[in-house]
Amino acid sequence: MDRMFRVMSFWTGIFAVLFFVGDMYNMALLFFAQTGGLLALGYLNLSERVYLYIFGAYLTLFFVGFTYYSTFLLVPGFGNH
Repeated sequence: MDRMFRVMSFWTGIFAVLFFVGDMYNMALLFFAQTGGLLALGYLNLSERVYLYIFGAYLTLFFVGFTYYSTFLLVPGFGNH
């Protein structure tokens, strides 16, 4: 399970670089932070149960944050109108 956290850190790192190249600096910073956190967790060698609890908390935090953002902060519309 620790290898999967390293794989997730690899992909969040790829997305962070792509966001940085695309001039989306806030999103790049968020993904660089996720990359560091996931990479650190990948080398802790915890038990599989703890890794699953951490991943469940990670998903819960994401879904709550995304729901809050899309409900209260997101301005509907397309483009820069």
